[in-house]
Amino acid sequence: MALRRLGITGIVVAMTALLAPSAHAAGHTLAVDVGSPFRPVTHVASGGLYALAENGRPADSTLLPIKMNTLTQPPPGVGQKPNGQPPGGDGLLVAPQADRVGAGEVIRMPDIYPDFPYKWVSWDDWLAKVDTMVSRRLAAGSVSNVAAWEIWNEPDGTWNTAAAGDFNAGWTRTVQRIRTRDTVTPVAGPGYSHWDATRMRAFLVNAKNTNTVPDVVVWHELGHTSGSVAADVAAYRSLESSLGISPRPIFINEYAWTDEVDVPGRVANYIAKFERAGVWAADRAFWYEYGTVNGLVVNNNQPTGTWWLYKWYGDMAGSMVTTTPPAQTGLDGFAAYDPTRRRADVVFGDEAGTNSVRVSGLGAMGGTVRVTLESTPASGRFTAVAAPTTISDSTYTVSNGQITVSVPNMSATSAYHLVVQPTGGVPAYQQRYEAENASVFRAQRLSSSSASNGGYVGRIDNSGDPRSDSYVDFVVNVPETRTYTMTIGYANGTGAVATQGLAYNGGSWSTVSYPPTAGWGKFGATTTTTVNLHTGYNVIRLAKGAPYFAGGTGYAELDYIQLN
Repeated sequence: MALRRLGITGIVVAMTALLAPSAHAAGHTLAVDVGSPFRPVTHVASGGLYALAENGRPADSTLLPIKMNTLTQPPPGVGQKPNGQPPGGDGLLVAPQADRVGAGEVIRMPDIYPDFPYKWVSWDDWLAKVDTMVSRRLAAGSVSNVAAWEIWNEPDGTWNTAAAGDFNAGWTRTVQRIRTRDTVTPVAGPGYSHWDATRMRAFLVNAKNTNTVPDVVVWHELGHTSGSVAADVAAYRSLESSLGISPRPIFINEYAWTDEVDVPGRVANYIAKFERAGVWAADRAFWYEYGTVNGLVVNNNQPTGTWWLYKWYGDMAGSMVTTTPPAQTGLDGFAAYDPTRRRADVVFGDEAGTNSVRVSGLGAMGGTVRVTLESTPASGRFTAVAAPTTISDSTYTVSNGQITVSVPNMSATSAYHLVVQPTGGVPAYQQRYEAENASVFRAQRLSSSSASNGGYVGRIDNSGDPRSDSYVDFVVNVPETRTYTMTIGYANGTGAVATQGLAYNGGSWSTVSYPPTAGWGKFGATTTTTVNLHTGYNVIRLAKGAPYFAGGTGYAELDYIQLN
């Protein structure tokens, strides 16, 4: 998204003026049920359009703590001049950094053009550009984290029907052209500027009839529309089912309007609704400078107020748990529970005055809990915030498995973070990392009653092609530089020893062996190795296939890693 897009659609222009955030009535309660997990923590909304720029901007140190999930970056040979800035953010040039921090990339193809709205030249010109982009990607043999080609962006406002013909026919023609060279990389679309049931139906009918249904379905949620996320996702799922199309991952690759994207309270509202709706990924919209994750960092990689919200999000592990807001607008939040640390995290906001958070399902924490409450302000994109503000650090008595925490003097623009832990026996650092919480490339998150926290990663395969090889990246945070014993929980139903590659922080590869176990999805077996990690964040990769690794043998399913 770019500021000059404000001229595209009249209704979107009006939304900023008519639907500016306002303080809501105070005295509401956000309900959190720690005992009702509904999906693994995958940090679905930690992503951004044009988030990275060449030459390592922003620094890895600002990206690792927020557990980047997806990036939408321009294509190789980018021509787009975002808001008058020089072209930048070439998806292949930033791929090494994205890879270092465990993020997947979706490449936005029409940003090969310099202008927005895009200026159509001809079909010969466009198809030649498609050929060039695909050829450059195929030549980049060490790039393994491209998740999809995004065929077009906001065709409801940027496709030149008079010159290029019907968009749906153009989609088919473009996908078919890509498939003459690249039959592996998924395609994503249609990328409408907002949910539009009529357009989406016509698009999907054509795509099904021409065998070009997108692998990833994309639209945008902008302009104070967070309240419609659940309804939009439900409408898509109903349409998909009615057309006999198998469920596709939903990617909201632009969210939050200009006066929302730097407001932590509003961002918390969006993330809460994306998590509950079950989207695959969501990226912060691009309005200003690229290479800052759209306003999360400023002045030599200093965090803004909104960065801290994503840091709290990045610290979540285990499972997302149910949150129930008092209404579709105003106070809302998202929460996670990590059973190995017995830690609950709640991030919330978008409400003023004195409000409450009621946390239930706390029976496993004992009779008393330590409750820490902190906040981060809407500092804007040019003011650094060195740390959140601690509001309180208290001990609460658990009654009937729950506590209610009053949060006084809330600002509607700030975000708040509640951490609930047992009063004793809290681990000094996170030691266990669930595979289903990690960055998973071309494998599947699955469930099993015998798996740690109920989830694992399976169908880990390799073909010798970095576009389809499977690997899992664990972003870990350790307190000191030393050698750690790494225990891997796994299953291997082949009846023979399986192997995977192990590398950390981009270093050399070694091999991990997995002796056979009782069967697939039956966990309890472990294998151990050692890793040399430095203080702070490290990335540990377990791979069946990956660049610079010849490939593993057999099959092994990953449950967790534990560092001691």
